[in-house]
Amino acid sequence: MTRFVSGPTCSHRDRAGGICGRRIAAAPAVPGRCFTQHIIDRLHSMLQITHTQTIISQSRAEQRSHPDQEARGRAGEASEERSMEAKNGYSYSPLAGDDHEAAAAAAEVISTTGAGFGGDDVKLRLLGYKQQLKRDLSVVANFSVSFSIISVITGVTTLYGTGLQFGGPVTMVYGWPIAGAFTVAVGLAMAEICSAYPTSGGLYFWSARLCTHRRWGPFAAWLTGWFNVVGQWAVTTSVDYSLAQLIQVIILLATGGKNGGGYLASKYVVIAFHAAILLSHAVINSLPITVLSFFGQFAAAWNMLGVFVLMIAVPTVATERASAEFVFTHFNTDNGAGIRSNLYIFVLGLLMSQYTLTGYDASAHMTEETKNADKNGPIGIISAIGISILVGWGYILGITFAVKDIPYLLSPDNDAGGYAIAEVFYLAFKSRYGSGVGGIACLGVVAVAIYFCGMSSVTSNSRMAYAFSRDGAMPFSSVWHKVNGQEVPINAVWLSAFIALCMALPSLGSLVAFQAMVSIATIGLYISYALPILFRVTLARKYFVPGPFNLGRYGVLVGWVAVLWVATITVLFSLPVTYPVTKDTLNYTPVAVGGLFVLVLGSWVLSARHWFKGPVTNLDG
Repeated sequence: MTRFVSGPTCSHRDRAGGICGRRIAAAPAVPGRCFTQHIIDRLHSMLQITHTQTIISQSRAEQRSHPDQEARGRAGEASEERSMEAKNGYSYSPLAGDDHEAAAAAAEVISTTGAGFGGDDVKLRLLGYKQQLKRDLSVVANFSVSFSIISVITGVTTLYGTGLQFGGPVTMVYGWPIAGAFTVAVGLAMAEICSAYPTSGGLYFWSARLCTHRRWGPFAAWLTGWFNVVGQWAVTTSVDYSLAQLIQVIILLATGGKNGGGYLASKYVVIAFHAAILLSHAVINSLPITVLSFFGQFAAAWNMLGVFVLMIAVPTVATERASAEFVFTHFNTDNGAGIRSNLYIFVLGLLMSQYTLTGYDASAHMTEETKNADKNGPIGIISAIGISILVGWGYILGITFAVKDIPYLLSPDNDAGGYAIAEVFYLAFKSRYGSGVGGIACLGVVAVAIYFCGMSSVTSNSRMAYAFSRDGAMPFSSVWHKVNGQEVPINAVWLSAFIALCMALPSLGSLVAFQAMVSIATIGLYISYALPILFRVTLARKYFVPGPFNLGRYGVLVGWVAVLWVATITVLFSLPVTYPVTKDTLNYTPVAVGGLFVLVLGSWVLSARHWFKGPVTNLDG
């Protein structure tokens, strides 16, 4: 039964336009409003003032970083800076003037936008951009995008054979938390910067803002942006191509396996699978963000549940299981790669872990579509990494308990054609039921997770391409940053899918060339992660003003740990993986990453330095 209470009620309308309706028990400070709403209003006003003061502090700190500006008189400071920016043709923020201008700009934006409690639109405008994408993602939706791209099922399944080959159980069981701990450091450092600058441009925007002397901003943005966008395209390529290869293996096992006359799709059929997958991803990403948010959260749930189902079902079904001693102490040195050093083997085995734990910058790229972005964006980054580490370690342990004969699992003569984890699933069910159908079904669970991983990867790609082209960095930028009536950067979506298809075409000629290209997925992305962190702990150490999420006095220490880890894995993953080294066994990762650096640097020197001015405001007036 509903109980009606008489007496005056609050007449305040909330953001959705509804009446509050709460009973006014006592006279509030504002007539006609309940005490609760009065407190909310006061907090809102306080946050707006605090936000304005933070922006002013950022402006002051940036000005203090320029000795030449300090030497000028206060009266002429604002006009001189505006003149300099006009001459150079760029502006990093509409708050580049003095403190009075900052306060005026903040007040004007707040009064004209009518921003709500979170102040997302205000923050974005103060960073120099107007709201064009639909801001409808919750913290869970933001987390889901990064969690789906990390997708431990995708990374661990794809490179489980690499882990078995280089060190086996010890490398995977202990290498995963080691790589995870350092990845947390990278994520924390990124999250702190994301909280200060929540824009779709993410890392390249951060680099531009964090350079002490503004004339280096455009170059920092150019370098970081291209490593990030190309790295993301490489991630999409590798994820969707790995799904195409898994479909190839599923068909092979479903038709009898390699030893039973099963059908092995040709490389041309595999590339056709890859194209079809990308086409479907482009279509899904052309839908409104509300629909995409549903798919993203469903993908996160599928990844989570899929891991628990597989880590329990596969070792439970297997008639022969590995001992705890094998899982926690066995180190495989029989790698067939001519490598004898245990340390070298362990380092190469880390690739599985580090390849998996990447792509979490997606939460930063989705901040312009996320509510309370300066808090929820960082939370999305950290929670995606932390949960992935825990879930992934459980997945590795569960599957490894079903491993017995490592050389046979890696042999190209087994039923799965050498696809190690597929053979593990297949043998587990076949040994108990006489049929590997259950194992094939488990591979189907993995395939769906990889599919969603690729879908979320295209989402992140398109937002980065949209933001980068919004600042004029890409060829035909005016085309790629267009949004449709549903506030989706649809041209950037289809561009990302098309480039991912083109990057897979070298596989038709040489798998070595293809592997070199997709190696940028790990190293290239992590370099783009490290650059803004490096600027934050060096050039911007004295004037960086953090947002709501910050590491306090530990920010610089965590940043240095992150930078040093990225430098370490860049070297380690460039080492040869097979001896003797020939043209067919050479690790082309340094060639690919070095080639990208030469192209980016060369394009800057020859052309971009004359016209690319870094992040440019798109505010009217």
